[in-house]
Amino acid sequence: MTDQIQGSNANPLAAAGRKGSLSTAMAWMLVLSLLLFWLPVLGMFIAGLVGGRKAGSVATAIAAALLPALLVAVAMFFMATVLTGMPVLGAIAGFGAGVLVVANVVPLLAGAVVGGILA
Repeated sequence: MTDQIQGSNANPLAAAGRKGSLSTAMAWMLVLSLLLFWLPVLGMFIAGLVGGRKAGSVATAIAAALLPALLVAVAMFFMATVLTGMPVLGAIAGFGAGVLVVANVVPLLAGAVVGGILA
């Protein structure tokens, strides 16, 4: 009888911890990528791995890795355009910043996929 009771509520904390959250995953990825910046590829992979596990699923992990990168790339494009006053020069500078963001997202995305699988 006690097994049946424990079976329904075996470990409520473990069930609650498995859900995952997009904002939590993004926060973990941001903090760890800032702390591990001195490890060029491995640091971003570790940040993606931890963030992917916090996300709880592969789809959420991918969104957590790509959404901030997309927002930063778009913000850099618009800020470069506004600061230069010339849309063409701003577009070129914004494109260059976007390439740098994408270069940093590749190991983060790989770690997020692996972390999402392990979650």
